[in-house]
Amino acid sequence: MVASAPAVAADAPAKMADGTLVAANGMTLYTFDNDKPGSGKSVCNGPCAGLWPPLMAPSTEQPTGDYSVVTRDDGSRQLAYKGKPLYFYKADQKAGDRTGDKFKDVWHIVKE
Repeated sequence: MVASAPAVAADAPAKMADGTLVAANGMTLYTFDNDKPGSGKSVCNGPCAGLWPPLMAPSTEQPTGDYSVVTRDDGSRQLAYKGKPLYFYKADQKAGDRTGDKFKDVWHIVKE
């Protein structure tokens, strides 16, 4: 998927680092199997979002390429990659942590 790399500008909210998608702060990003790609929605709300905080998209964010924005149940905007909403894992303590990968076989890091 190296071909999609140019779609991510230097000031993009997410980028590939060491083969994994990370936020601008260097923290690993995850997708949730229960989210349907392209649905425009996140199914991880309430307590789920407490453990898996969404990567929020500012109202000015106009993503391009593989990135898009989904609307959360509360009306806020969340960044998505290839139609799947992106999340952090609360237990990850520092940039590079990937402790949520394969959590309950439904949470996955985004790989190149």
